[in-house]
Amino acid sequence: MQLVHLLRGLTVELDLFGAEFAGRHGLHPTDLRALIHLLDAARAGTVVTPGRLGEALRLNSAGTTGLIDRLERLGLIRRERDPGDRRKVRLLVEDRATALGQAFFGSLITDLVATMGRFDAAELATARRFLLAVTEVVAAARAE
Repeated sequence: MQLVHLLRGLTVELDLFGAEFAGRHGLHPTDLRALIHLLDAARAGTVVTPGRLGEALRLNSAGTTGLIDRLERLGLIRRERDPGDRRKVRLLVEDRATALGQAFFGSLITDLVATMGRFDAAELATARRFLLAVTEVVAAARAE
């Protein structure tokens, strides 16, 4: 159970850190989750449409539209017609959002990477497997 409590503590700390970022930039926690989803998708080379974003965040159509409008007004994302199918709209993160995130989270990421340097490759591989497995369990529980 100690690991479960440690994971909960880490989750709370990361959530508070994210809430601080959101508060400083006039964002709702869901806005931050949307930005994270869009950034992760961009890294993976995945196209995100408004519908897919709404599904990922479990928002209805009106809630998704409001969220996208808000992030677009703040200059953090933009809607763009899909060049392969002009009927579709894809969502892209603006450089401004990336810069804000880097300015706020950059030192934390640097510190986390430095901390990971204290572990050897085998330990990090085990940690990676562990984090993937527990993330899968939580995602499955949320899906129920």
